[in-house]
Amino acid sequence: MHEIITLQLGQRSNYLATHFWNTQESYFTYSNDEESLVDHDIHFRAGLGADGSETFTPRTLIYDLKGGFGSLRKINALYEIEEPVAPQGLWDGSTIVQRQTAIEQSAYQQSLDNGVEPPPLTTESVRYWSDFNRVYYHPKSIVQLGEYELGSALMPFESWSVGEELFNSLDKEHDLLDRDLRSFAEEADHMQGIQMIAGVDDAWGGFAARYMDRVRDEYGKTTVHFCGLEDGLSSIPREKRYLRLSNMAKSISEIVPQASLFVPMTLAATVLPSYVTVDAQSRWHVSGLLSTAFETMTLPSRLRLQNGSRASLDQLANVLNVNGNQSIAKLRMSTDQNFVSNGDHRSARLEISLQSRDPRLSSQERRLEVESTSQGDRDLKVFDMDFFLVEAGEQSRARRSVKEPHVFGQAETYRADDQKDGEVEDTEQEAGHERARRRAAGLPIIQKTRISLSFPLLDSFPHIYANASPTSSLGVSTSLSTDTTVALRIKNLQHIISRAVGVEEREALSNSLGQIAEAYEEGWDSGSDSDED
Repeated sequence: MHEIITLQLGQRSNYLATHFWNTQESYFTYSNDEESLVDHDIHFRAGLGADGSETFTPRTLIYDLKGGFGSLRKINALYEIEEPVAPQGLWDGSTIVQRQTAIEQSAYQQSLDNGVEPPPLTTESVRYWSDFNRVYYHPKSIVQLGEYELGSALMPFESWSVGEELFNSLDKEHDLLDRDLRSFAEEADHMQGIQMIAGVDDAWGGFAARYMDRVRDEYGKTTVHFCGLEDGLSSIPREKRYLRLSNMAKSISEIVPQASLFVPMTLAATVLPSYVTVDAQSRWHVSGLLSTAFETMTLPSRLRLQNGSRASLDQLANVLNVNGNQSIAKLRMSTDQNFVSNGDHRSARLEISLQSRDPRLSSQERRLEVESTSQGDRDLKVFDMDFFLVEAGEQSRARRSVKEPHVFGQAETYRADDQKDGEVEDTEQEAGHERARRRAAGLPIIQKTRISLSFPLLDSFPHIYANASPTSSLGVSTSLSTDTTVALRIKNLQHIISRAVGVEEREALSNSLGQIAEAYEEGWDSGSDSDED
C-alpha cells in the first residue's frame, strides 16, 4: 500500500499540516462512478469508531505544547473515550478537582459540527490551528507535551537544547517511538516513508533532531523526508536573532546527515508576486502559502498506482541527491497559469507517460520527464516564489560569488485541470538508463511530473491569491532542486555561528556545516565554469 506516516512537531508544523490534511480530505469521493486520482490509503488509515462504524483518519502524530491544541480534544464524534477511573482506597478523604477553563470552539468549528455552512474565516478568528481544521484524528494521534506551555514567558520553548532535553527526558520515561510511532508503523503493509515537519530555529529543532536519531535507530532503511520551517530574523533583538541562527545551525548539522531529503521553508524576506497577499503576522496565512507548495511537491508520492509505477519519496530523493550526500533541496513555486518552461533548446528529451488502468481516468495521466539541459538553461526563472533564502545581509555577497548556480538535480511538479500529456517517446527502462548516464557524466537531472489535478481552495484556506475566487482551484507549479546556492546558504550560516555559538561547541558545529556545504561544490566550483577558465 506504500503508506506514509507524518510526524508534526510544534505549532508551526501543525498549522501547515492542518492545511495539508484539509486538502487531502477534499480529494475524497463518495460515488462508485468517481475515483480520485489520489490514493487515500497512503496517508489515511481505516479503523472502527466507538459505535463500531468504520473510520478513516490520518496516519499522523501531532505533538504540541500545553494549550497548543486550542479546542481540539482527544475525544471526538468518532471516538468516545472514557477517562480512566482513579483507583479507590488510596485516599478516602475529600478531594477538590481543579479544571482549566476549556478553550471555546471557533464559530467555524461549531458550524462544521452542526452541519451548516461555516462563516468566513479571518486572521482574527483563527487563534489556533485547530480553528480551521476539517478532519477527525484518531486519539492516539494527539500527543500533548504538558511540560511546557505555549507562549510561556516564564519557561519559553526557544532554545535548541531545551527541546533536546525534553525529548530525552520523555523518551527515557516512555520510549516515545514504542508508545507513539510503532503502532502506526506496524499496521502499514509496506511503509513508503516518514515525513517529518518541524521548526528548526527554536526548541523544536532539538526535539526533532533527537526524534530523528531514534527513527534512524529503529527504521534505518526507511526513507525520511524532513520539512524544516524557519521564521524571519528581521525586527528582532540581536540576542534572539543569534539564538535562532544557532538553533538553525544545530538543526541542519544534526538532522541533514540523517534525512533522505531536507527541505527548508521560510517566508522571511521573500519578495512575493503581485497576485499573492500574505499577512506575515498570521500563521494561518503564512502556512497557507507554504502548504500550497508542500502539498504540490509531495503530490506524486500519493497518486494511485499506475502501470506498476509511482513517484515515491525514495525516487524523489534519488533524483535530487545526485552525488549521494546532497539531501538539502531548495523549494520554489509559481501559481500562475503559464506552465511553459524557459529554454526550449534542449539537447535531449526523454518522456514517460504513465496512464491509469481505468479507462474512465484516461485523461488523468501523469508524465515523468527527464530532460537534459544546456549550461545556460537552468529553468530557474520559471518560479516566482523562493522559500530557500540566504540571509539578507549576505545575499549581495552570494550573488557576487556565483553568477549562475549549477543544478545537480531538479524535480518539478505541474498541476492543473487542463494538463495535457504528450506521446510516449521512451520506456521507463530507457529513462533509467538515461539518468544513469547523466549521473556518470555529472550533468543535471530534471524530472517533471504533470498532474491533471489542480490545488483546491477550500473555505478553510485564507484568501491570499488575488486572482482566485473562494472555493475554486488553482494551477500550481513547484520545483525542488539541489544546486550550488545551497553551499552559499550553509557557508553564510557557518560564518555567523562563529559569533552566535559558544566556544565549546563552535569548532565541531563549524566543521559539520563545512562538510555539508562541500557536497554542493565538489566537481563544480573547481571545474570548467570557474573564472580562471
